[in-house]
Amino acid sequence: MKRLLLIMCAAWGLHAAAQIQTNAGVQYLQCMQKDMSTDFYDLSNTYFFADSLVSFDAAKGEGQVQWKRYRMSPRQAFNLNGYWPVRMQMLDFPDAAYDNDPNLKFKIEFITPRTARIRMFTSPVEPKNSDQDDVMFCDGFKARGTGAMWKTSQTGDAISYKSQYGSIEIKKYPWRLVIKDAHGKVLTQTRHIIDNDSSQVKLQPFSFIKRGSDNSRSINPVLTLAPGERIYGCGESFTSLNKVGQKVHLSVTDPQGPETDGQYKPVPFFFSNRGYGIFMHTSAPVTCDFGASYIGADRLFMADEQMDFFVFLGEPKDILYEYTEITGKSPLPPLWSFGTWMSRITYFSQEEGLEIARQLRANRIPADVIHFDTGWFGTDWQCDYQFAKDRFKNPERMLKQLAKDGFHTCLWQLPYFTPKNRFFNEIIDKGLNVKNATGGMPVEDAILDFSNPETVNWYQQKIEGLMKQGVSTIKCDFGEAAPYNGFYHSGKGGLYEHNLYPLRYNKALWEVVERNHPGEGIIWARSAWAGSQRYALHWGGDAATTNTGMLGDLRGGLSFGLSGFSFWSHDMGGFVTASPEDIYRRWLPFGFLSSHTRAHGAPPTEPWLISESFTDAFRACAEMKYKLMPYIWEQAKECSKLGLPMVRALLVEFPHDQGAWYVEDEYMFGSKMLVAPLLESGNSRNVYLPKGKWIDYQTGKVYEGGYQTIEAGEIPCIILIKDGSVIPHAPLAQRTDQINWNAIENKKYKAN
Repeated sequence: MKRLLLIMCAAWGLHAAAQIQTNAGVQYLQCMQKDMSTDFYDLSNTYFFADSLVSFDAAKGEGQVQWKRYRMSPRQAFNLNGYWPVRMQMLDFPDAAYDNDPNLKFKIEFITPRTARIRMFTSPVEPKNSDQDDVMFCDGFKARGTGAMWKTSQTGDAISYKSQYGSIEIKKYPWRLVIKDAHGKVLTQTRHIIDNDSSQVKLQPFSFIKRGSDNSRSINPVLTLAPGERIYGCGESFTSLNKVGQKVHLSVTDPQGPETDGQYKPVPFFFSNRGYGIFMHTSAPVTCDFGASYIGADRLFMADEQMDFFVFLGEPKDILYEYTEITGKSPLPPLWSFGTWMSRITYFSQEEGLEIARQLRANRIPADVIHFDTGWFGTDWQCDYQFAKDRFKNPERMLKQLAKDGFHTCLWQLPYFTPKNRFFNEIIDKGLNVKNATGGMPVEDAILDFSNPETVNWYQQKIEGLMKQGVSTIKCDFGEAAPYNGFYHSGKGGLYEHNLYPLRYNKALWEVVERNHPGEGIIWARSAWAGSQRYALHWGGDAATTNTGMLGDLRGGLSFGLSGFSFWSHDMGGFVTASPEDIYRRWLPFGFLSSHTRAHGAPPTEPWLISESFTDAFRACAEMKYKLMPYIWEQAKECSKLGLPMVRALLVEFPHDQGAWYVEDEYMFGSKMLVAPLLESGNSRNVYLPKGKWIDYQTGKVYEGGYQTIEAGEIPCIILIKDGSVIPHAPLAQRTDQINWNAIENKKYKAN
């Protein structure tokens, strides 16, 4: 009997193990990212290598590339087993129905003198995607330019398109795309099989796979990575800003804070210090191997079956402008949103919210927003779009009182409805949720399907009811859990809708807020994808109340700004537990010298509940920001116009200063202020200053460019002004609608 039980347990264990989904050999959990690179090492797949250009019409920008068929075979070499690409004669039946080495379409078109679009297909059938309906594109984007700004020339072995900013060359054999600058210097190019040495294969070339498991296809563009090259972007990434040496997974996830390599807001866009950038126009997961597995190559492992790349030429500001011309620029948020947002987990009643507002004014802390988080419903976390009747006796009166006192109100909600939610059955009955293959539920919760116009309408009606009561904006929380195995109203599967979910969610919420408050559209969102910058703004998620949490938020904000997003915030002091006072103090100036400022997290977040001296420190930082509001407003308008970030990596403002490309723990706040937060206890730190003179905002001391050890002033942060700058200041006001714009003082900062 005992033996039988052991056999049964072993059999059950094998069965259970077979049911566990794995990713890169690790048990796959929902919080993990998709690693697409593993599919491109699978020996059961068929591999097709881009080989030669068999035809091309330079006037139309269209032709065909031949893809050679290979298989990967294990190869022993003394003490190792590696893989070796072996030319393959297909065994497909009937053989007359298929091509061993297919000729497939390749297209290039020109958008501006700095931007080209390159598409490659892995099937004879070109996907019928409409640019007009693509939610990643802004409304004004036109897919095809005139082409007149790029001049064409041909030789026996290549076709070249050239503008005043550079060129793209198409080599016939070996097939290559070669991207050059205006001086003819090769910036990057695709890799061919002949680039491997004769005796070793260290990486596969530009290729696509046909999976042995289901015949689905995925493409793997491979580009050269030069010595000294540095790569930036890819969304709100919390790891080192320079992505060279990293594998970056572009799949929306909830990383539980800014301390890991997961991302709430991945963006399939990056640029190089060599003067080019690439927008991978896809919503499918991508794993970007930036020299991690082979130091000389960027390997872009895509779940998508086609490659649709926009290539940009120029310096960082040029590239960000061009990229946001396609995916959209962040609209200018309302002035009040740049003020202080006061919040915690959570305010539970009308009296509590009004008391917070009263204390802010009594303590003379400038502020403009009160945020009610998860507890304004009848049941905490149970979103039903209604104030709890027993704790909010008259929400309209509360909202009017807050408005009278100069406060806008923000409310929390999320797009998932548990079986105990009163809207659960209605959502299911009306078919507003994401489905599974049977039309049922892919997960336990009802997840709103924002690709369905009826869902958007239902959702916006609920939000509109709150707007009409006097609510100013909504927190767009979560959005990372759209099922990969779901079926969506758009007709796309979860592979393509998962990453689009935050974008659709952001859009649906922003539209209804803007419709009810024209010119003041703003949301407070956690998740994002390419194009979400049109629906500002976003914050950095659930940071730990540690130095690491602050560093992760700073890196994430800088990387996010290098990915086309102008406006961004974070939870001052961290989120998860009550913040230690020392960390909270040092986090304050970083929070107030970000485009948007919110105190939020586990209580106490309110300064008067911590200490009198901390209240003084909080007030000093808030007063600094409100006095700087004319500068902030000026810079915000410029960022919105040009696609630049307010929290700006030094490399954007100083691209010709080599040292600026290495800095990731300080930033430019707009174009004139340099901020270096104190990331550890103490009152000084080492700071890198770009060439020139810099004036300490607090003490007036002058510093030369280069590395300097600088002591902070009364506010625990290094804040410097670029020599020759004029910074407009306003008289102190307790709320943005009371700023006296007729009494602006333009302060000149000039080194003696």
